[in-house]
Amino acid sequence: MTRVTSRLNGLDFQQAVVYFGFLAIFLFFAVTLYDDGFLTQRNLTNIVLQTAPATIMAVGLVFALSAGEIDLSFGSIVAVSALSCAVILQDYPLPLGVAVGLGVGMGIGAFNGVLIAYLKLPSFLVTLATMGLFAGIARSMTDLRSIPVMNDTFTGIFGSGKLFSVPSLVIWTVIGVAVGHLIYRHTRFGAHVLATGDNPRAAQVSGIKVPRVRLYVMMICGGCAGLAGLLYAGRLQAAKYTLGESDLMTVIAAVIVGGTALNGGKGSVIGALLGSLLMGMLNNGLILMNLKVSDQMIVRGLIILVAVALSLRDSNR
Repeated sequence: MTRVTSRLNGLDFQQAVVYFGFLAIFLFFAVTLYDDGFLTQRNLTNIVLQTAPATIMAVGLVFALSAGEIDLSFGSIVAVSALSCAVILQDYPLPLGVAVGLGVGMGIGAFNGVLIAYLKLPSFLVTLATMGLFAGIARSMTDLRSIPVMNDTFTGIFGSGKLFSVPSLVIWTVIGVAVGHLIYRHTRFGAHVLATGDNPRAAQVSGIKVPRVRLYVMMICGGCAGLAGLLYAGRLQAAKYTLGESDLMTVIAAVIVGGTALNGGKGSVIGALLGSLLMGMLNNGLILMNLKVSDQMIVRGLIILVAVALSLRDSNR
């Protein structure tokens, strides 16, 4: 009996909720929406394609939250990066457009990181401010106009293309999650991120350069948002200031549901992938059930509440 109790106490309940919750919601929609085409290959593929940018953003946010920080500006970074890339592609070659899009994302992340790591400003307030700042910049860049992306190579690589019948968005998702998981779980930097989030003072004493870690995680978050912007631009064949605007709630929910602690020191890139797919599956299922947008927002809000409660419960155990 004691052995069973100790094993139960050792279980990661938050991670278990992710897997069982994902399976339960999938089975629920599979049964209730069977006649509405939920289980068709086309619909399931669309779920993966639609969640690809959010999954990439979630990977970056795992690093930020694990280090004890947060980034609220990634939605605005998506728009600025996509617009910057689209503007460059109108007159310049593809490599420059991609470099500018990713560079803008990492640059904004570095800007956030310097304010947080070296000026000791709270990440919540910094990124809340830069969220509004860069949302305004995105609107002023093109006077609220959508910028078409006419480069077929770009849209093929970052949007509608395929490699060996595998959609490029799926390939980017696999690459992003694989690289993120490898860095997070199997490198010294990943260990430093977790140590910084768990106990910054102890990490500093042990020789970890905590400010540099905080700077780097914000740059990773910005770079992932920049890549997500390219994926949006490639998939939609256009860039607009509204890109990423509605992703904040979805991505944060995916990361928290996936097992990343709000107070740092713990996270999971694979869990973020499952959380992102779960949120995409929810959106898809609720749409097929003909629920209004307001009802979908209510459901997502309730999920975040449950995930936050589980996260805090798990951290207090």
